[in-house]
Amino acid sequence: MKLQIQGDTRVPGDKSITHRALMFAALAHGESRLSGLLPGEDCRSTASVLRALGCAIPEIPEDGSEIRVTGHGPGEWRRPEAELDCGNSGTTARLMMGLLASRPFAATLTGDDSLRGRPMRRVTAPLQRMGARFNEAERLPIEIVGGPLRSLEYASPTASAQVKSAILLAGLAAGVPVSVTEPAQSRDHTERILAALGVDVRARGA
Repeated sequence: MKLQIQGDTRVPGDKSITHRALMFAALAHGESRLSGLLPGEDCRSTASVLRALGCAIPEIPEDGSEIRVTGHGPGEWRRPEAELDCGNSGTTARLMMGLLASRPFAATLTGDDSLRGRPMRRVTAPLQRMGARFNEAERLPIEIVGGPLRSLEYASPTASAQVKSAILLAGLAAGVPVSVTEPAQSRDHTERILAALGVDVRARGA
């Protein structure tokens, strides 16, 4: 029996990694080359939010081909002219809260009906402890007022890659050390990418 596979057999991009790749490219100074991105609606929401903050993010190609992102660091991000629409993407909303927590302006995150019904306090609570301010901590739309942040040692009551990533991104963008303890190990996409980029990331008990 001969099995013949026709068409494109490449493995599609990963959604969680695509979100983070776009965010790190927008945080970086200089050119990032990204390929194999997942062209899904959630990832396009992340790209759209970053564009609204002044980041030059090309459209995500359907075929996974390379895009180039020239970043100037979060210090060049600008206050958005309208609400930042995260669509149906909880990853976009929660991780962007971490990135916006240290920016010296106010920004409002919102989303579709489904996303506006999802809980956000598990992310806003630790960010508030770092110094970020929110007009609403439970549900989108949420206005976040950023500014200088302080370091944080956080014991998360749940194992959540989104909560952990929001705190790590807040520390990275603000330039302050943070640590997160979890009751069980959550996915480590953020830590792996940070380590690959040369950031000092230390994990115990993995």
